[in-house]
Amino acid sequence: MARFSKVLRKTDIKKRLSVPTGFLSSLPSFNAGGHAVDFQTVDGSGRVWTFRCSIRMKGHPKPVISKGWLAFVASKNLKVGDKVHFLKKKNDAGAKTHAYEIRAEKEIKIFGAVFGYAPII
Repeated sequence: MARFSKVLRKTDIKKRLSVPTGFLSSLPSFNAGGHAVDFQTVDGSGRVWTFRCSIRMKGHPKPVISKGWLAFVASKNLKVGDKVHFLKKKNDAGAKTHAYEIRAEKEIKIFGAVFGYAPII
């Protein structure tokens, strides 16, 4: 199961989510010469989200998730310091699409100190 987790920063909340280059290999194939691919994820409540991952055409790919991302951030009321987890589930035999899961966690702060994270459904 492919996976990555990230503590969110200001750019992740306001514009787009930067993802590790290694995550690209778990995404559906980019069309020949293409620089973007759409994929769907499901959250803990069963809601399906469509995201677009794109890369630069030249130089280091620097993958980012843009389309659909800010709607997810708003829906979950995510803030700087919260976490997201992307997981790719194993494909069932004969499945036509990749199955991904996204999880979000709120940072728990008490008197300014971080005590951990709580799942968001």
